[in-house]
Amino acid sequence: MDLVSLIQQRVSCPVVEEPGPSASQLDAMFRAALRAPDHGNLKPWRFLVVEGEARAKLGELFLQAALAKDPALVPPLQEKMRNMPLRAPTLVVVIARLQQHPKVPLVEQQVAAGAAAQNILLAAHGLGLGAMWRTGDMAYNPDVMRGLGLAENEEIIGFVYLGSRPAKTRNAPALDPADFVEQWRG
Repeated sequence: MDLVSLIQQRVSCPVVEEPGPSASQLDAMFRAALRAPDHGNLKPWRFLVVEGEARAKLGELFLQAALAKDPALVPPLQEKMRNMPLRAPTLVVVIARLQQHPKVPLVEQQVAAGAAAQNILLAAHGLGLGAMWRTGDMAYNPDVMRGLGLAENEEIIGFVYLGSRPAKTRNAPALDPADFVEQWRG
């Protein structure tokens, strides 16, 4: 399949299965991520891979962060927080490393890290894997950021959940570019 067709067929996979990506597949995805547009060549990104037992530890971090925010969190929501990282064999935490720069505003650095995350999704799709980019409250929670070892100048762009595609996956929705594109004539 050619690159354009591959991109046009990419869909998020909210459910993925074991096994997760191999070491060589992860390497290929990170090599793709590093080709994201990068004004100023700042490389404003880094990635944490969470696999195996570390997923349960991340779930405990999510739970503790949620309880700090709401000590009365009901048990079903506590269990949901604890189990969130267990939805995939592998998670990649995409982190923006923001740097003061006279010509590259912070928002461009955030967008560059987002483009790196998108490249991971595209590479996963090209490798036949399922992937889902998730954010939610935990991506913006300062306790989670500290627990993951983020520096003051870093922020979470998203959690990319990776695994094998289930036997049944949805097709990409048919979208018409005419609904989103128009000519500007000055």
